[in-house]
Amino acid sequence: MSRALVFPGQGAQTIGMGRALAEAYPAARAVFEEVDSALGEGLSALIWQGDIADLTLTANAQPALMATSLAALRALEAEGVQLSDAAFVAGHSLGEYSALAAAGALSVADAARLLRVRGAAMQAAVPVGEGAMAALLGLDFATASGVAQEAAQGQVCQAANDNDPAQVVVSGHKEAVERAVEIAKARGARRAMLLPVSAPFHCALMKPAAEVMAAALSEVEMRAPVVPLVANVRAEAVQDPETIRALLVEQVTGSVRWRESVLWMSAQGVTSFWEVGAGKALSGMIRRIVKEAEARSFGMPEDLAALRG
Repeated sequence: MSRALVFPGQGAQTIGMGRALAEAYPAARAVFEEVDSALGEGLSALIWQGDIADLTLTANAQPALMATSLAALRALEAEGVQLSDAAFVAGHSLGEYSALAAAGALSVADAARLLRVRGAAMQAAVPVGEGAMAALLGLDFATASGVAQEAAQGQVCQAANDNDPAQVVVSGHKEAVERAVEIAKARGARRAMLLPVSAPFHCALMKPAAEVMAAALSEVEMRAPVVPLVANVRAEAVQDPETIRALLVEQVTGSVRWRESVLWMSAQGVTSFWEVGAGKALSGMIRRIVKEAEARSFGMPEDLAALRG
């Protein structure tokens, strides 16, 4: 059975995530300590006993979710799972950084610092209230892309996340995204609703953030991942460090091609997808993309207990 390890993105955050892993596995606790040290603050205290509004701030949520994913990976390794046994790694948006840290392309400390910069830059790129994102459910990607184009009317409105066969997220100027919601409903969308996000990610409005990330990424060491990364903006595997660096910049304004990425991995023979970190959102998407695939999530000690037979 060929396996891929996948890492969740923003929206999976909850207060207390990763705490049980840290209490059960010393190697998992060490990840949170390393992230706290890299950022020079007690992010783990916010994750475990803070306020959800503070944790949801993009600059906090991004490194927090990466820390939780890497803690879960260390717990898996303690149970005898070898990263090198995986055929591919992939992550949804910020999860791409988790995947790269998992595969040794980035250090955990560098991933934490980059995600703090990324989160702050994405938040700062568009004044609060000017941008929005909306989920269009029940429309395929081609239809949803057409809705976004029709809604733009001189503003930015793009298909930002191609999540699964019936879930596409659009992003851009708030008025344009609101138009997209109404057009989608008229086109037969099962549901279309604005998302509770603080900025319009993965669209052209994020260009200032992409420039910040280009500078930040130029200063860190990027190694070839020990397991190929299936990149969001390419939906295929890459291993060259400089290509990965460029794609991480492109990812800030580009679409997350998650559906295509899962289909590509399936076409390469992957039959089992393990979601490593907080929540189970990716597992749900994967089951809708490849119905026969095994999708498992590992974010709590009880998820790992089954591995002991």
